Amino acid sequence: MSAPEVELRAAWRQLVGNANEPRLDQLLDQLLASHREEHRHYHTATHVMWVLRHIAHMLAAGEQATDAAAIRLAALYHDAVYDPSATDNEARSAQLAGEAGAALGWPAARRQVVQRLVEATAAHQPRDRDEAVLIDADLAILGASPNDYAAYVRGVRAEYAHVPESAWRTGRAAVLRGFLARPHLFTTTCMRDAREARARANIAAELAQLG
Repeated sequence: MSAPEVELRAAWRQLVGNANEPRLDQLLDQLLASHREEHRHYHTATHVMWVLRHIAHMLAAGEQATDAAAIRLAALYHDAVYDPSATDNEARSAQLAGEAGAALGWPAARRQVVQRLVEATAAHQPRDRDEAVLIDADLAILGASPNDYAAYVRGVRAEYAHVPESAWRTGRAAVLRGFLARPHLFTTTCMRDAREARARANIAAELAQLG
């Protein structure tokens, strides 16, 4: 088991607490297996732990959240289904997150919150504080060091290896320009202060490389 998987397992145990439901162990095994899929190069357990660490950082820095546990469960599941050729990854991941919430004994209303959080990672346009924390953590890689950002780009490109280079460049450039057109990439004060400028520089540099 890799170091990120060990961390992910620990994060899962912290979330479920003393619950001793065999279904929970089965769900964890399925979650770990999904992030080992051969076509994944960036969207792996390493990315999940990156997101969880940034959530913890934001909450420790004083960012307000309504349901921190729901955010963490959504983070664990936000890429549970990842097929680069599909358009319903977030919806299917949200369904799995809801099943995990049911196994935890969470009421339907709380499970729906988790599912909504997962689905919000599709458009990355937060509508409330909890979505802002999750989405800012998911986008934190945009404001990483140039080396880490380059590794992220290589990983995503490998996941889209089936896409011809010209189409990749066109599509990727459109996504990046969409990010730059936003007034802010990050919603929380913590992440905006720490990563906004670096993220815009990284994106601009990648756009220049794409031509």
